[in-house]
Amino acid sequence: MQINHSDPQSKVQSATIFKLTRRQFLAGSAGALALGASFPALAQAGAQETVKPGSRVQAYLLIRPDNTVFLQSPFVEGGQGVNTAMAQIIGEELDMAPAQFTVQCAPPGPDYLVVGGRRFTGGSRSVRSSYDAMRQLGASARMMLMQAAAKQWGVAVDTLTTEPGVVVHVASNRKLAYGELAQAAFDLPLPTDAPLRSEQSFRWIGKPVPRIDVRDKSTGRAQYTIDLTVPDMVLAAVQHAPRLGLEPGDIANESPVRQMPGVISINRLPGAVAVVADQWWRANKAAQALQVTWQTPAEPKARRMPADFSSQAFARQLRDAAGPGMVAQSVGDVAKGLQAGRVVEAIYEAPFLAHGQLEPPSSIARFNADGTLDVWAPNQIPDGFRNIAAKAAGLPAEKVMVHSPPLGGFFGRQFLYEAALPLPQAVILAKELKRPVKVIWSREQEFLRDALRPYSLARFKAAIDEAGKVVAMDIEAVGEGPMGRVFGRKPDAADRSVVEGLNDRPYAIPNVRVSHVPVDMPPVIGFWRAVGHSMNEYFYETFLDEVAQAGQQDPYALRLALLADKPRHKHLLTELVNMAGGWQRGPFDASDGTRRARGLAMASAFGSEVAAMAEVSIDQGAVVVHDVWVAIDPGKVVNPAVIKQQVQSAVALGLSETLVESYVYENGEPQALNFDRYAILRPSQMPNVHVQIIESGAEMGGIGEPGLPAVPPAVANAVATLTGQRPRSLPLSQYKFEPLA
Repeated sequence: MQINHSDPQSKVQSATIFKLTRRQFLAGSAGALALGASFPALAQAGAQETVKPGSRVQAYLLIRPDNTVFLQSPFVEGGQGVNTAMAQIIGEELDMAPAQFTVQCAPPGPDYLVVGGRRFTGGSRSVRSSYDAMRQLGASARMMLMQAAAKQWGVAVDTLTTEPGVVVHVASNRKLAYGELAQAAFDLPLPTDAPLRSEQSFRWIGKPVPRIDVRDKSTGRAQYTIDLTVPDMVLAAVQHAPRLGLEPGDIANESPVRQMPGVISINRLPGAVAVVADQWWRANKAAQALQVTWQTPAEPKARRMPADFSSQAFARQLRDAAGPGMVAQSVGDVAKGLQAGRVVEAIYEAPFLAHGQLEPPSSIARFNADGTLDVWAPNQIPDGFRNIAAKAAGLPAEKVMVHSPPLGGFFGRQFLYEAALPLPQAVILAKELKRPVKVIWSREQEFLRDALRPYSLARFKAAIDEAGKVVAMDIEAVGEGPMGRVFGRKPDAADRSVVEGLNDRPYAIPNVRVSHVPVDMPPVIGFWRAVGHSMNEYFYETFLDEVAQAGQQDPYALRLALLADKPRHKHLLTELVNMAGGWQRGPFDASDGTRRARGLAMASAFGSEVAAMAEVSIDQGAVVVHDVWVAIDPGKVVNPAVIKQQVQSAVALGLSETLVESYVYENGEPQALNFDRYAILRPSQMPNVHVQIIESGAEMGGIGEPGLPAVPPAVANAVATLTGQRPRSLPLSQYKFEPLA
């Protein structure tokens, strides 16, 4: 899609840049009558005001004459269904069907800081953090429309009601469509007491409303950053330094590369060299042909990757790091508890992981004649990306407009990792060339600069008494987390992203200590789907099966015993077992003649509770997963169909992590630069997935990430039952298994 000013949404996005007045914007929008027509300008102007995030209808909604709604959402759609959820929640209170909504990610601004005073799309927080505010926003908009109708008809507001998209005066049977009232409603003050609907009257919240983005995505109309163009734009490809921290020196063949077809310029960037050309294919061909001498600067600008760094050696460094570290949780007396029973010990570890999102990274930068800058970039945090672009441009943040197209996958990839983003490169190049530039990273360059899930290791000690009861648990998590890397680590506190999934478990163990032993790691690290839970729940729940085995207890029975005082968790676990047709641990012979076993696990992640069971067999030494059952309790439900989709995708990613994924370093360089050497789950490895949603009524939890963490331990526990081998590191493809007779 070419971005120009005949496109309505481009006009919306560019309203601030060209300083349109609200009336000018209305005129330029083909007569659109709007409730909140000038929202981009308001959003930016709001930076100078005190704004209650999520409250100003004018910053969010545009109701068109054709009675459709354009919503500027605080969140970016990346396949998780948040656009549909926002349309359901606001539409419920506005009284407008979700199918009538078009949703776009809003620009930076204080109106959209609805995640506890901040704004980002991640941590499975979008819906649960904004649910109440978005309901109130929809209710306020509905009230404004009713007030506008009351004024036009000369009647009292309380004599009016609404039907979807229409204000109704019941006594006279008069009706006015929202599109006819929107302009008049826009100038009314925001209501302070718009009532909310009763949950019992919900028509769309809690229902499997079809996703509003399906048609565009299935027909190719959805436009990602990599699809966009702006007038006079040129394209750039990069060659990154093979190791982080190196800078470009001499280029042996710079002159002949400049003569290659389409090449416009060769530019040195921090840690990379870029080639700008008229086509990206030509730019990339030239960039990869460059013979660059990479130098170690005396004062590197980025974190330096040692030339002898290897995953294997780093794992040894983690094992050797002495504990106990900084305490994240302390209950009872662990030292005394460990002396009171038989001690079981184990060390678990999980490798670096790449994100491998479908859409390769790209960014567009365009400096405007009035001294402002427009950037288009896949991102999870528009305000943060505005700051990154402003820093690269040398501009104040208020002169930068960030456009946030939908994401072709993210899982934490599109966060604030300056060294792992093409955005600063696009800004620098646009500034140097004085024309718009789009930077696209090839898959190889993306693998070279991904923000990885950290390598992780945890040491466990548990004590069991003569009755097999767990009386103490001592856990040391060793490594570094993305939370501390991105936001800064407190020197005297555990990194939450390192210990999450290990601490605050629901199990009734009287003596518990969880600590973090910090060990910095050279690569760029970042958030990965389910963050610390993605590996820590595997560590914990697999070790818990080891404890059960040591105490000669059934792992299902042990968990039920530990959850005796947790009815929500106990109910979830029993519902899981019922869904799977009962607990049949194994090994057992299936109807197809394969020898199988089952494993189960639980996870408490991002406010939701999850239990999972996996059934596996072994084929030529490799693990085959036949079925995965997942019971999820998110407290409250907005869209059960989206929840099932999210759980299914989480199972796929969890299995990929469990079975095959591993990002390996040798000699300071990654050993896989594309999917030919970085294995991900193949379609033939995908099992049957069964999902049950349990709406307990508890506080609303997250959806996108909680479905993943219980999958790896469920599979690993099944494998241990089936083979007698206890896999204490991932992926399982590194082992050769044999089923027990």
